Amino acid sequence: MHRACRKLLLATALLLSAIVDAGADDGAVIDRWYAALLAADRTELSALLADDVRMKLDDIGVVQDKQEFIASIDEWQGAVAGAAIRHRIEKSENGETTVLACYDFPENDTLMRETFTVVGGHITASTQTAIAHDCSAY
Repeated sequence: MHRACRKLLLATALLLSAIVDAGADDGAVIDRWYAALLAADRTELSALLADDVRMKLDDIGVVQDKQEFIASIDEWQGAVAGAAIRHRIEKSENGETTVLACYDFPENDTLMRETFTVVGGHITASTQTAIAHDCSAY
């Protein structure tokens, strides 16, 4: 019985370690995402997105696939010039990470809640919802 308990504890510790590592890896993907988004870096954004990703923009009722999202970066590049993006992870569980992000544009700012599903180091789904027209709640 003692040996069985030890194996169970070891298996539990390994599982918890894998979960913590996955969460840390997801956080690194999210950090890379916002850095690439601010730089309008198509190559990095493309590398971070899974081929079958679905990007849902709740406020405007649009769902984009990978090609549509990357194609929109030309327009985004002009909008993000001179901007800053601050973000912090609110929670990460069951493969989904929720982020509070403040987009500080030169003329205004917007507070967003964004959720990401990350699998194998790639974003497979993202939903973006504006929650305020300023970042005072950030």
